[in-house]
Amino acid sequence: MRAADPSQPVVLLADDEPDVRNAVAPFLGRSGFTVIEAADGLLALDGIERHRPDVVVLDVLMPGADGREVLRRLRRSENWVPVLLLTQVGEAVERAMALEEGADDYLNKPFDPHELVARVRAVLRRTGGGPPIATASKLESSGGLVLDRVGRRAWAGPKEVILTPKAFTLLEYLMTHPDELVERTRLLEVLWGFDDMVGTRAVDTRVAELRRVLGDDPGDPQWIATVQGRGYRFVAEVRGADDKQPGR
Repeated sequence: MRAADPSQPVVLLADDEPDVRNAVAPFLGRSGFTVIEAADGLLALDGIERHRPDVVVLDVLMPGADGREVLRRLRRSENWVPVLLLTQVGEAVERAMALEEGADDYLNKPFDPHELVARVRAVLRRTGGGPPIATASKLESSGGLVLDRVGRRAWAGPKEVILTPKAFTLLEYLMTHPDELVERTRLLEVLWGFDDMVGTRAVDTRVAELRRVLGDDPGDPQWIATVQGRGYRFVAEVRGADDKQPGR
């Protein structure tokens, strides 16, 4: 049931591993959330319908219906509850597909419960009514920055900019996580996965490439700010849009 305090967010946690639920659910509770548990995907769907949680945490590998199937069913029914997927380390393609299907974020197993709480709070901050920016076909920001996620095209003001595939993926990830510190290691995983032996300097090189193409001054950033020793933050507001934009 929902907490008596309406300001306390409700999290539905779906995982078929009792050890995970027994460890994570109490931690979420101590962190200020009301937690509803589900042991498989079908129970998760039932719990979402009955309890209308504020955010859903889904294990990808579950009986009944796996996490991605639950996600697909929710989005097909136009249920835009924020969803965070728990994935297996190294499955970069699966994670990318899940984000395209409408997940708001993902976290690799095994994970630190503190990071899960931080991700849940970040998802709640950046989602609201209607389709979340994670599922919007276009992303718009200040200064005329527009990202067409379907056509894989980008504009900075009236000018279309040509981005390499990795630079596009980098910009897309930063724009779907506005005002959030994204660690270099996180971007390394997003861009290359865990299979490639690439150092975090490669991330800095891609960010520099992106800034150069967009004309974003690192000393006075309009879009991408550096967090020294940590990573990067997309500092402008981002909103989702449909694909019916004149001339684009």
